[in-house]
Amino acid sequence: MLLYAATIFVSAFLLFLVQPIIAKQILPWFGGSAGVWSTCLVFFQLWLLAGYTYADALSRYKLKTQAVVHTLLVLLALLTLPIIADPAWKPQGNEDPGWRILALLIATIGLPYFLVATTGPLVQSWFAKAFINDPRHVKVYRLFALSNLASLLALVAYPFAVEPVIELQTQSWAWSGGFVLFALLVIATAWRTQRNTVFDASLPLPQSNTDAIPPRWTDYVLWLLLAALGTLFLLAVSTHITQNVASVPFLWIVPLSLYLLTFILCFDGSRWYRRSLFIPLLLVLTPLMAWGLQADRGVLHFEKALPLYCIGLFVVCMFCHGELAAARPAPRYLTRFYLMISVGGALGGLFVGVVAPRIFSGYWETPATLVLVSILMILVILKSIPHWRGLTLVLTLLAGGISSYYGLKYVELMRDDALLMQRNFYGTIRVKEQGTDTGNPVRHLMHGVILHGEQYQTPALRLLATTYYGPESGAGLALSLTQGPGQRIGVVGLGVGTLASYAAADSKLFLYEINPQVVDAARQFFSYLSDTPAQSETILGDARLSLEREASRQFDVLVIDAFSSDAIPVHLLTREALDIYLRHMKPNGVMAFHVTNRYLNLAPVVKQLADQAGLHSVLVSDEPEEYWLSRTDYVLVARDPKLLQQPKIAARAHEITPIPGLKLWTDSYNNLFKVLK
Repeated sequence: MLLYAATIFVSAFLLFLVQPIIAKQILPWFGGSAGVWSTCLVFFQLWLLAGYTYADALSRYKLKTQAVVHTLLVLLALLTLPIIADPAWKPQGNEDPGWRILALLIATIGLPYFLVATTGPLVQSWFAKAFINDPRHVKVYRLFALSNLASLLALVAYPFAVEPVIELQTQSWAWSGGFVLFALLVIATAWRTQRNTVFDASLPLPQSNTDAIPPRWTDYVLWLLLAALGTLFLLAVSTHITQNVASVPFLWIVPLSLYLLTFILCFDGSRWYRRSLFIPLLLVLTPLMAWGLQADRGVLHFEKALPLYCIGLFVVCMFCHGELAAARPAPRYLTRFYLMISVGGALGGLFVGVVAPRIFSGYWETPATLVLVSILMILVILKSIPHWRGLTLVLTLLAGGISSYYGLKYVELMRDDALLMQRNFYGTIRVKEQGTDTGNPVRHLMHGVILHGEQYQTPALRLLATTYYGPESGAGLALSLTQGPGQRIGVVGLGVGTLASYAAADSKLFLYEINPQVVDAARQFFSYLSDTPAQSETILGDARLSLEREASRQFDVLVIDAFSSDAIPVHLLTREALDIYLRHMKPNGVMAFHVTNRYLNLAPVVKQLADQAGLHSVLVSDEPEEYWLSRTDYVLVARDPKLLQQPKIAARAHEITPIPGLKLWTDSYNNLFKVLK
């Protein structure tokens, strides 16, 4: 059994480890947006489904045929190593990035990933056949728990043990070495199974194999629904707590770890999942989670929201995966069982990653999934719970009704105070207006829980610089330092266009924004861009890619203010990115990096980049008393140290304390864990 367990463990560990490795390789090439990760996720789910389909089809042939075919594919995959993306795949700027990313992933990791994806169901089917008359035969589904344990270990190991100490190219080579180990294990397992099957023809076949009832179509549907609901709820809760509760780094690890833990527990044995415990918990938690969506005006405090939704996710996934484990078929049908789990997971992922952004104006997956939990509970109750069925059904209908009520209240709450609410590849934006009853209306642009700018609507205040862009902020000071005839200003991250209020009539303003909906909102609901006397140009697309393609803009000041959640995307804070910015700067120009952040200390990262390039840097912190301004931290970077020694800057300058052991960030290496506050 050790050989089978080792093969499954190594394959599952590699399966999860390759995902961040390859995604980080291509992130700087495609703008560093969430869309890159979403596209990668779609690929991983579809390729996992392809692997499970292959395992189910191959398992129907003779063992020797299986061994030959699989060995040949594994040897072919070895020829594609190492998993290092070819720079020829870098986009030129005029193609669909989604299709190019998918093609790149297929070319770079397609066959190796496909083969590690097949291992779980395929090796378990070999195990079931090898030990058909052995007591260990009944433990075949525990190997599924083992695979999820390996996935969980890879998930936790990457951000805390791999990423902080190993450069990206070395990670790729190390993974490739791990695949060689996997190849040896899986080939040995295949040939050991067909040559040394522990089978005694004189003994009767186990009843589970001779009299096993083939799965009915209703079983297939139930497996698919349970798997899909678990994935749906995982992604819905992950999005909700990271976008609408708090954009805390690594917070996404918590729900995914809980999801994998439920698979481990439920398939380890029947002692972990009890309907008598988890169905009552669901009857309480589903309405409570629905209530939490609209509590406190839709922003339930982090200390309450995080435990509520993490506990709720654990209970929902224990229900889904516990019922899956209880409904598993005899081992001879296990590849079909895993195939339906994979189909369900892929459908759930595709819905959240591809369909929902195109049909929903907000993150409505969470309230919708809470209602689906109640519906699926009803199906399970009707199918599997003969005792107290009537009372349980009534309570489930009541819980579903309450969940629906609060879910609708949440949707109404999000829409009621919004002049605009839109969702696309990059997330959900809302434009809200407040203060109309006081005669001093102000409009806000929100992305999740993060304010991306605001503007007062009375004519006398419309050009007032607000929030993070006051005259004493790092951005405001940088713009004042470089004022002069024909000032050229670059801004990475449009927001509502607040910095346009600083531009003079003879200035030229270049605004880079990746999200077309932000551009539309800034023009339709805010007037900074239309009110500025300067000549302005909005460049749609990732700023780094755009700047890389453009001739030198000769900026007097360049403000790096693009935020993903609550921090600058990593690919904008690397040595390679700084080289691109410098090419666009005048010799006496200033770069202003907006590093205000509740969780990450990014100033030392920028200082280290500046020091390595022979530049000068200073941290400017501003704590304004005006209610329309926010506290900010900017790192100003310049070639000329005298620019940063002027009295206005010196009055607000703070020493940037180095972080011991912090290494220079590049496209091949960064370490968010090291800069956590």
